[in-house]
Amino acid sequence: MTAVTALATVTACGGTEHGSGAEHGSRADVGKGARTGPAATQDPTRIPGVGDRWQRRIPADSRQVVAVYGDGRDSSSATVVLYAREGSTWDRVHSWPAHNGKKGWTTNHHEGDNRSPVGVFTLSDAGGVLNDPGSKLPYTRSAAFAAPRWWAKSYWHDFDYVIAIDYNRVKGTPPNDPTRPEGQGKGGGIWLHMDHGSGTSACVSLSESAMAYLLRTLDPDRHPVVVMGDWADLKRSR
Repeated sequence: MTAVTALATVTACGGTEHGSGAEHGSRADVGKGARTGPAATQDPTRIPGVGDRWQRRIPADSRQVVAVYGDGRDSSSATVVLYAREGSTWDRVHSWPAHNGKKGWTTNHHEGDNRSPVGVFTLSDAGGVLNDPGSKLPYTRSAAFAAPRWWAKSYWHDFDYVIAIDYNRVKGTPPNDPTRPEGQGKGGGIWLHMDHGSGTSACVSLSESAMAYLLRTLDPDRHPVVVMGDWADLKRSR
């Protein structure tokens, strides 16, 4: 593992901020299912809770959407919902509690702000420390993904499974590839990865079972994307 690769691994969604003990919202506040359930879907051809601004950025050929509904702009708690499109209708497949950036969300993410970027991003590559659980996405297994042992122990398994969010990265490369097409200051190394029970530095974290499910379910042939942000920003029409 080169020094550059090691740096990319260490700073992916965490850097030295991991282990800082940031607080997160109550689990009772996570998963406000009524807002993402079938009753909330006025138009089955649209992703619930997502306004025109982001809805129109979902590629026409996408048939899988991972929606990340942040509890609030400054909250680190979120709900992840997987939707699948059959014909013109989006169906809710599964949902999980999750965490996002320690300080919440931003539409202008930059390195070290501890906020997750709001937007629509493709999902094209996966990997991790553990063996491939049956991923449909290209999967790179490598010890280089391992969190440094100087991080708090609760973070050591964060990168056992990861799915790269295509924000300021090169598609078709391992998630820990250090290339940042828009420059280092724009941030990068933003992943879906395993949860340690509190906010991240920019990534979205879920349980091991949720990550394994997504790895086995997200299919490149269905052009999966993630739609992510706090509730208020996701609902924006412009």
